Amino acid sequence: MRVLVIGANGKVGKLLIDKLKDSEHVPVAMVRDTNQVPQFEEAGVDTVLGDLEGDFTSAYYGVDAVIFAAGSGPHTGPDKTVLIDQEGAIKSIDLARRFGVQRYILLSSMGADQPDAGPEGMKHYLFAKHRADEHLRNSGLNYTIVRPGGLTNNPGTGKISLDEKLHKFGNISREDVAETLAYLLSVPRAENETFEILEGDTQLEEVLAY
Repeated sequence: MRVLVIGANGKVGKLLIDKLKDSEHVPVAMVRDTNQVPQFEEAGVDTVLGDLEGDFTSAYYGVDAVIFAAGSGPHTGPDKTVLIDQEGAIKSIDLARRFGVQRYILLSSMGADQPDAGPEGMKHYLFAKHRADEHLRNSGLNYTIVRPGGLTNNPGTGKISLDEKLHKFGNISREDVAETLAYLLSVPRAENETFEILEGDTQLEEVLAY
């Protein structure tokens, strides 16, 4: 599948592009600025320009799947968070419906299921993620929502904990998150499901093998 990666220039996005390059899929990097294009083109990755705060319809031509890995981060102001994590995601979901995209994976966050229970400084972020998650669930798309815990820059281990609800909080490396997003594209058991993920003891390819 040709996979549009929204947020390709972010920390998870760059790792995800690399993981998709090593898979049977073909990544398409969506970036906001022209100065972000060369790093991907030099690596042989197709690139399209698109701004989540504007119109990015043209990014969808010829793609089979979408992975939304963009984010304003939990420490930006509420206005930017709503624009990117909520409204940007919702626009991308609506475009996926319009273009008949076969598969849509949304990178969310642990705590997005109960945003009002989150830390005060993160509530705006979790509410934005929650609204985007619910919009995707009700979209009719073939979706997967992935909710990681705290993100680290540690090297990936290839071992995670994954379940609909883990009932604990912890961390996971961005590399393992990227690996999980790429892996779940081709796992039928992941379709129309929501998963929390943390670092763990189970090899990624075994977590949905049962």
